[in-house]
Amino acid sequence: MKLSLHQYKAGTGWDVDPDPSLDSPQTLLLFFASPIMTDVADALQSLGSVFKQSVMFGCSSAGEIYNDEINDHSISLAIVKLEHTPICLAVDELSGTNRSTAVGASLAKQLQQDDLRAVMLLSDGLLVNGSQLIDSLSKNLSKDIVITGGLAADSDRFETTWIWADGAMKPGHVCAVGFYGDRFGIGHGSRGGWGILGPEREVTHSEANVLYELDGQHALDLYKKYLGDRAEGLPATGLLFPLAIKNEEEADGNTVRTILTVNEDDHSITFAGDIPQGSYVRLMRANFDRLIDGAADAAADINTGDYTTGPILNVAISCVGRRLVLGPRTEEEIEAALDGLPEATRQIGYYSYGEISPLASGRCDLHNQTMTLTTIWEN
Repeated sequence: MKLSLHQYKAGTGWDVDPDPSLDSPQTLLLFFASPIMTDVADALQSLGSVFKQSVMFGCSSAGEIYNDEINDHSISLAIVKLEHTPICLAVDELSGTNRSTAVGASLAKQLQQDDLRAVMLLSDGLLVNGSQLIDSLSKNLSKDIVITGGLAADSDRFETTWIWADGAMKPGHVCAVGFYGDRFGIGHGSRGGWGILGPEREVTHSEANVLYELDGQHALDLYKKYLGDRAEGLPATGLLFPLAIKNEEEADGNTVRTILTVNEDDHSITFAGDIPQGSYVRLMRANFDRLIDGAADAAADINTGDYTTGPILNVAISCVGRRLVLGPRTEEEIEAALDGLPEATRQIGYYSYGEISPLASGRCDLHNQTMTLTTIWEN
């Protein structure tokens, strides 16, 4: 495997020009970019015109990770030329959250082969039910296939996200890359680190990812009570108070969900993934040191047992809510993640609206407010 990292900044260009000699059918151009299309459109179109054989795979972000830095108005790009691993790109379009299950099945059908080893997925972050998408993809693939990835973001605006599809930046799309063969190595880890706020409550009324009532009370009214003056900034300020669903399959014992939108008319809240009726949940709040420790724990969870030598790419996907909470300390969590990995590791990533990674049980699921890491290499 050959690996090179590149950073583009609006106004100054590439730090190092991408090398066209790396172009091949087994080359992956993985990138995360400013959600403002005018910042990055020309650079991405130029890449596509030069790397005509390669798979371009990327999305909009709420902050681009480049080694141990975080930037805005930029592109973080990893060029990965795989020597022994065929790759395949699958694409489908969302017309709304009600197509999430169908899209998951479609992507699985496009990627399915006997030697499929892993799937990395990027989805529009607003027009999707992430839980249904991942559940459908997982059910239509073998249980031993590792699925990781994330939802695209739009800073903290929650207006429009985009995926690179068919040579353009397109909202409402989902893309996935399949990696094939037994020479491909992949590791993964995902942890949170949030503190608990308030008592455990029962979900007394929900439909898929829309929460209406907790303990018989309007969900939005209850959230506003905890947010106080910050309630005026919803949905963005809701990122500071995610919801933890009790789940023994998770390493932390909870599946965390974050707010996408609120509805003042029926007092409901729409989350990035499902909130099962009858489940038990608790509100959460930030603990700076625990969030950073969570990133280190995610790195410690990664199994690189069959790695021998050569470059490793670490793809770090963290939630925009963590960036808002950590503020000037945000780079500490990506430093903690990188420090826990082998010395040859290089890192890119982004701040997202949702993270995709296997649970402690092995089943893949959508996460929110976590640091999720995916390491790839070739043996």
